[in-house]
Amino acid sequence: MFTGYVRVAAVVALCVFAPIAADAESPVQSTPDYAALLAAPDRSDADRQADKRRDPVPFLVFANVRPGMKVLDMGAGGGYSTELLARAVAPGGIVYSQNPPDLPDRPKTTFEARLKTPAMKDVVVEMRPFDDPLPPDVGGLDLITFLFFYHDTTYMTVDRAAMNRKLLAALKPGGYLVIADHSALPGQGISVGKTLHRIEESTLRHEVEAAGFRFVAEGNFWRNPGDTHDFPSYRPTVPVDNFVLKFQKPM
Repeated sequence: MFTGYVRVAAVVALCVFAPIAADAESPVQSTPDYAALLAAPDRSDADRQADKRRDPVPFLVFANVRPGMKVLDMGAGGGYSTELLARAVAPGGIVYSQNPPDLPDRPKTTFEARLKTPAMKDVVVEMRPFDDPLPPDVGGLDLITFLFFYHDTTYMTVDRAAMNRKLLAALKPGGYLVIADHSALPGQGISVGKTLHRIEESTLRHEVEAAGFRFVAEGNFWRNPGDTHDFPSYRPTVPVDNFVLKFQKPM
């Protein structure tokens, strides 16, 4: 789910617009007008308010979400990011929205209400563990998004190495995994995952690359140098410093 804060800088580094691999069976089309998607009249007032804090357009640009894509949204929560992705992949696309079976009541209720809206017609709900997020017959994905939830898997009963291998297997060759999370201080690794709800960027990158992913890009649009990194990310005294990393499955 998008839980970033208002953009500090619109700097997107290293291959932001690297193309998604296409083949004869891929109906992926040109990039949509993301600002127009946000302005759609059928979006809820709650989501419009959330846009002011979450600033999703630079992320959608960075992930290069397009009509016709097959996408997995990991840790979807109440479905804010899932709905935006579903709007961006229409027409012809599909979004698999993963949440753990023990999702708390509040986001579960929000997600269930959201599912009744027309914007979610191309969404497939996957209430499955993080380390087994998709049925065996689902694969060939163009993109996986994992927004501000990877740090939670560090204190949950999740085999992260298995999870990352499953994500790699679910992508088509050349497909992308884009992860955003709250920055911890150097040397903290996963030690503040439960207390501060943060993770050290280098630790996350090492774990993902160990599964076979290739790092290709970094997005700096949710960075904030004023973050002291010593408070819980869900109780910000200033906008939180968030990193965004793009990985690719080798061709």
